[in-house]
Amino acid sequence: MAKSTTGVKTDTIARLQAIVGDDCATDKKILADYAAPGRVPVCVVRPADTAEVREIIKLANETGINVVAASSTGPRFRGDTVPAEEGVIVDLSAMRKIVRVDRRNKVAIIEPGVTFGELQAAAARQGLKVLMPLLPRAGKSVLASYLEREPILAGKFHWDMTDPLLCTELVFGTGDMFRTGSASGPGSLEEQWSRGMAQKNPTGPASADFVRIVQGAQGTMGIVTWASVKLELEPKLRRLYFTQSDNLKKLVDFSYRVNRAKLADELLILNGPALGAILGDERESVRTLAGKQAPYTCVYCLAGYDHLPEMRVDYEEKDVADIAQACGLTIGRQIPGASARHMMGLLDAPSAEPYWKQRPAGAFREIFFLTTMDRTPSFIGLMDDLVKRHGFAPENLGIYIQPIQQGRSCHLEFNLFYDPSDAAEAEKVEQLFLEASAELAEAGAFFSRPYGAWSKIAYARCPETVEALRKLKEILDPKGVLNRGKLCFGEG
Repeated sequence: MAKSTTGVKTDTIARLQAIVGDDCATDKKILADYAAPGRVPVCVVRPADTAEVREIIKLANETGINVVAASSTGPRFRGDTVPAEEGVIVDLSAMRKIVRVDRRNKVAIIEPGVTFGELQAAAARQGLKVLMPLLPRAGKSVLASYLEREPILAGKFHWDMTDPLLCTELVFGTGDMFRTGSASGPGSLEEQWSRGMAQKNPTGPASADFVRIVQGAQGTMGIVTWASVKLELEPKLRRLYFTQSDNLKKLVDFSYRVNRAKLADELLILNGPALGAILGDERESVRTLAGKQAPYTCVYCLAGYDHLPEMRVDYEEKDVADIAQACGLTIGRQIPGASARHMMGLLDAPSAEPYWKQRPAGAFREIFFLTTMDRTPSFIGLMDDLVKRHGFAPENLGIYIQPIQQGRSCHLEFNLFYDPSDAAEAEKVEQLFLEASAELAEAGAFFSRPYGAWSKIAYARCPETVEALRKLKEILDPKGVLNRGKLCFGEG
């Protein structure tokens, strides 16, 4: 049988075309959007529904092709949707239905191609708001973000690591379709709705919790074709505040106290370079604004809802002011380059172009992991030492701290901004990235989303987990057709 120049049989590509029709692309310009150096997919297929996804995976089981799911538009920074070896991209961005928005139960059912902007518009019509990560790309899939456990700004509403993701419909590597949580039945979605069900309980069927298996798995266990996600009520009144300090420990203490009392809806901490990247729109303005900020800024938002919103925000404002005074901090509604209203508008929307992490220098490398708030100063001190050791400019190091799970733990992120046209600087950043990742892990950083080189760091520490995951992989994807070579599922 004839083969294409890539090694995949031309008959296989023809059969993929038979499944998705004209939505099968082999054009080099299109493939380049999904590629990394030395790794270009064979083709890109865009299924229209779950049935076509199942047929693609069944074909993969028959032919042995490597299937990599993607749902966000490019550029792609982390490599989880770039084939580790020759593969076919299953682009789910054409599946963009918002199936349902349920105000009573504060839940929406969405397909993978739905972006944050699209879901925000639909939710707003029902008086609901979307739980946002920090300035997602305009083309970022909501479902992809939640599956990858990107932290949301509203830690107050983050009860469990799976939040805001609830129930899912997914196709395992065997080609079998499966529904999780209360969506598993009995009956169709429409029949469940007629009985008052809302697909809000993620656990099930029975005591199983397959969402935890597919979440964070980078598409190696199954492909999610729709999911229900949590929404919250749209506040009637919101006020945003800043508190700045050169002493991070004061802001950590402040964050703990505010989160413990559940006073702020959104709360995050940024250093000067990260804040400048968010406020500026091009390199010069980013550097100017970053240079005017305090070393660290805590941004938080108080909200009032349907009942006595002004009274609620007024008393919360006084409570937070008391906490700030006890921590030796002052509160304001203005910082250099941004009013409270302006900052709120930025945090409520996807990132404008260029993407905020690209604004300081054109490119970036990011290192992020989970820890606890009290340990962030020591990790930042370690990173500062590494930056000095490698001769990297401190003003190009962005820091973002996001309390999660109501402040019990946090997402700590370092962004290394650099000029991609400077080969020497790019090489310096790569070496810093690799060395910092290893030393931070040795110091206790938990890489819960192990992209690329982090997979060896994360899984080398827990061989029992690797053994358990490989057993699950053998059950759910016995022929290894889903995103082959990622996580701990490489050769050996």
